[in-house]
Amino acid sequence: MSRLLQDVVEELSKLPGIGRRTALRLAMHLLRMEPQSVTEMTRSIDRFRRDIRRCACCNNLSDEELCPVCADPERDRSTVCVVEQVADVLSIEHTHQYRGLYHVLGGVISPMQGIAPSDLTIDLLCGRLAGGEVREVILAIPASVEGETTRFYLMNRLKPYAGVKITAIARGIGFGDELEYVDDLTIAHALLNRREVEQSE
Repeated sequence: MSRLLQDVVEELSKLPGIGRRTALRLAMHLLRMEPQSVTEMTRSIDRFRRDIRRCACCNNLSDEELCPVCADPERDRSTVCVVEQVADVLSIEHTHQYRGLYHVLGGVISPMQGIAPSDLTIDLLCGRLAGGEVREVILAIPASVEGETTRFYLMNRLKPYAGVKITAIARGIGFGDELEYVDDLTIAHALLNRREVEQSE
């Protein structure tokens, strides 16, 4: 293998979820692209890595001091949805069902990985609540051992803010899922979050 090709494959395979075979396919695709397109791609990646910053309010990614969501005057500033990472913000935004603000924790509490509460942006969240504008905090944290630990910790930290309602996103069985293939934790959450079925007349 060419040394140049080998170097590109090694760099691409450092990305999460990219093995050597996929990295090789990507490298060969880059070779088939127009040189100008490759230049624009690498320029965009370089600019992104150099200029991206964290929103001073919610810890989301932004190229300004405030991210587009926090800067939008049309958003509901009384509601804050707490998520683990930036990708979660994108997932919720794609539903077009939520018009409040966000707060990105930057991870979940995980002693095994050395992530303590102080490593997350919990103090920043508490500072936002202290302003008195927030009326509801929605916890949209993964249903994992680490996620539940983080949620429990947050519930305790947010107790002093008596005027703020704490809610959590409902969890349960996805549309089209067969019960026999669903894990126990998901079924348990589905039962706990059950709702009354409206009967047709």
